[in-house]
Amino acid sequence: MLAALDRKLLRFLRTRGHSPQLERAALLYARSGENGLLWHGLGAAGALLHRGRRPVYLRAMRVTLLTLMANTVVKALVRRARPVLEELPALSPTLYGRSYPSAHASTSFAAAGALSAALPRVPLYAAATLMAVTRPYLGVHYPSDVVAGALFGRAVDRLL
Repeated sequence: MLAALDRKLLRFLRTRGHSPQLERAALLYARSGENGLLWHGLGAAGALLHRGRRPVYLRAMRVTLLTLMANTVVKALVRRARPVLEELPALSPTLYGRSYPSAHASTSFAAAGALSAALPRVPLYAAATLMAVTRPYLGVHYPSDVVAGALFGRAVDRLL
């Protein structure tokens, strides 16, 4: 039942709200999230420009990297294949054939949590949510992958 709901939500996200402009924007934004790059960039910029909060930004960079590493281990253990909708091929290449949990969602939510000690929470979590939604929108993750990734990222941030 949950698998069927996951596929229905995936199909919904792959068939609604698509235009060449939105797909290009989603691809660009998703690429900025590869390996937590966007979040490392924010952390580095903050560390350079906001010296009083440098420890917060450096911690965010560590949390993002450690989340990515932990996510890779979980993906190797779970071994869930990426979704395939024959009539709706994925719109983005992927670096790894495993899907669960989403590293984009994990690193984004971990970084948002860590950076919220120095920056406003609402825009950070909005950016993290948008990053997570790009993954099923582009057809490279099931919705449950991004939910699990978001929860995993928040947990790693809190544990560290």
